[in-house]
This record gives sequence, structure tokens and C-alpha cells, in this order.
Amino acid sequence: MNGKFKSLLLASGVIFLGVALIQFPKDALEASLRGLDLWWEIVFPSLLPFFITSELLIAFGVVKFFGILCEPFMRPLFNVPGAGGFVWAMGMASGYPSGAKLTARLRQERQISKIEAERLVSFTNASNPLFIIGAISVGFFHDPKLGILLAACHYVGNFFVGICMRFYGKNEFNSKTKRPRFSIRRAFHVLHITRISDQRPFGKIFGDAVVNSIQTLMMIGGFIIIFSVMNKLLFLVNITPFIANIFHFIFAILGLPNELALPFISGLFEITLGAQMTAQTDQATLLQQVILVSFVLGFNGFSVQAQVASILAETDIRFAPYFFARLLHGVFASVLAIILFKPLYIDQNTVQTGDLPVSGEPKGISIWSEILEFFQHFGPIFTMLCILIGIITLYKRRMTT
Repeated sequence: MNGKFKSLLLASGVIFLGVALIQFPKDALEASLRGLDLWWEIVFPSLLPFFITSELLIAFGVVKFFGILCEPFMRPLFNVPGAGGFVWAMGMASGYPSGAKLTARLRQERQISKIEAERLVSFTNASNPLFIIGAISVGFFHDPKLGILLAACHYVGNFFVGICMRFYGKNEFNSKTKRPRFSIRRAFHVLHITRISDQRPFGKIFGDAVVNSIQTLMMIGGFIIIFSVMNKLLFLVNITPFIANIFHFIFAILGLPNELALPFISGLFEITLGAQMTAQTDQATLLQQVILVSFVLGFNGFSVQAQVASILAETDIRFAPYFFARLLHGVFASVLAIILFKPLYIDQNTVQTGDLPVSGEPKGISIWSEILEFFQHFGPIFTMLCILIGIITLYKRRMTT
């Protein structure tokens, strides 16, 4: 019965999407182009170098090298192997869904157990600084100083999620598992053994890294575009406003204005649109806007969660722990926004304006703004060039087989 209900639900959803596309073709096209712009201007060019580098680092044993070195603090803090330190750092630097991709690779390489992978993926999928500082604080709020607050809430909240998730599956943890001690000599030995055990020539390793990364990013682009369209269609058929009305009671209890309910629901589906709508809500105070955006960033949005689910589906890693961690991250980030709003935003602005007038953006923030502008100008060219290289590589491989 459950199987039939699921089939009916999926079929109804697809039929609804098809009918809505026919009914609102112009709006669907605009939403699709918005998602496409986000993907080929920002997502593809910013993630591809990280994805390729990660594949090479895994192939050459560098991840195992850092795993041994990071074991002394990753195991006590998060109850995951030292290799998780590499995933955590890369996830924060490159943004979601890098953490899920790298965790899946480590699981496929049998470097971590199933439970350890579920712990690891729960706190290694974070937004990158470029998106938080450049796109949201500068692009939407036109306030670069806000980026420090949002980034602090996001990353500190993510750290707390990792601490909490260390207790997940504790009964299933095998205490007899050998835990490598800190040893640079042993780390180099493991690196060497891993490198020579991979019989592929460098050209093949590099080609595989490029092709696999491009294929993953193409999948991510599809999710971004389709969720952008779905979000728009749900709004046009009044489903999103209807759900927002349900949240009015919850927002009233939390002391948030009803006008933030619609941006919140939109943000649950797609972060970028939700953050943009939140920034444009005049009826809310800045603190209320920051609380909402912090939750949405921590929750990741169903668009990112669908990307993560697709990546995890290739392994035995369960999605449920990741989803629970996203709710936890959203709550932590929102609470931190309330606590840190005065010291990291109000007080900092008071200090800067209390002495001499400050013009322009802080140096550290302006760098992220310049990087975002660079990606917006040259990102599409880079994306098309990389896709062309990927197509040529696949064509040559097919011709030689």
C-alpha cells in the first residue's frame, strides 16, 4: 500500500509540474535562466577547481597523509577519522555540496565507516565565504559588514552541529577499530603506499578527476535550475503563500513579522531566492532578517539537500542524519545571530564610526566582493570552456575504446 501511495504521489507531482510549466511558460523560463545564471557564473567556476583538486589529493594519498596528522583532534571532537579534517576544511572553503561528495569518496575508498560517514556529512556541508559575504551581504543587503556576522553564525553553528553529531550512532561504533597515532613518518609512508598502489598514469588520473568533477557539477546545475523553476511555480499557483499562512502562527510566537513567512518558505526550497526576498522585506528589522537568513543558510534548502541525496545515493550513507543536522544547524545559527548581533555588528559599526568617518568597504570584505564580481564577468566563459574540454576528453576516450 505504501509503495502504491508513493507511486501515486510521485506521478501526481510530475503531472503538476508538467501542467504548471504549460500554464506559466514565460515565468518558468525566467526562473530557469535565473538558476542557470547562478550555476554558470558562480557555482561551476568556484567549485570545479576544488572538486578536481580533491580528486587528485585522494588519488595521491594526500588525504590519508592529513588523516593521520588530524586524527588526534578530529576523533576527540567529532568522533570521525582524521581524514574528516580535510573534508571539513574543503567543505567550508568551496561550499555545498563539496562535503557530501568528498565524504562519499572516502566511503567508497573504505577510509571511513558508514556511521563515521553519516557523522561527517552532517557538518561538512557549509556555504562558502564567497556566497555569504559576496552574494548575500553585499549583493542583497548592500552591507559588507554584515558578512562577518553571517559567516560567524554559520561556521560556529556548524561546529556545534559536529559536536552534537559525534554522539550519533555511538552504540554502533567499533571500539576495536585501530586508531592511527600522530606520526609524520607513518603519514608519509601511507601517502607513498597509496600513490604507488594506484596504477593509473598521471594523465588518466587527471582526466578522471576532470570528467568526474564536470559530471557532478552538471548534476548540481540541473538541481539548481529545476528547484528555481519549482519554487517559482509553487508561488504562482499559491501553494507557497498558503504554506506561509500556516507559519504565521509560529512566527507570531517567535516575535517575527508575518511578512517574513513567504521569504522563509522560499528559502526552504532555494537559499538564494529566500535570502534575496528576506533582504527586500521592509517590515522586518535587520536582526530579524539576519535570524531568518542564518536559519536558511544552515538548513541548506531543499535544492542543496536534493544534490546531497543524489550524491549519497551512490553509497550506503543514509540521508536522515544529514537532514536532522540541517535542522540543528539552522537553530544554532539563528540563536547565534541573536547573541552575536550586538558584538559583531552593532558594536563594530559604532567603533568604526565613532572615530573618523569610514568610507568604502573593509579590506577583507572588499576582496570577496571583487572575487564575486570577477566570477560574474568571467564565470560563464570559464564554465563553457571547461564543459568543452570535458566533452573532448570523453570523445577521445570513447574513440580509443
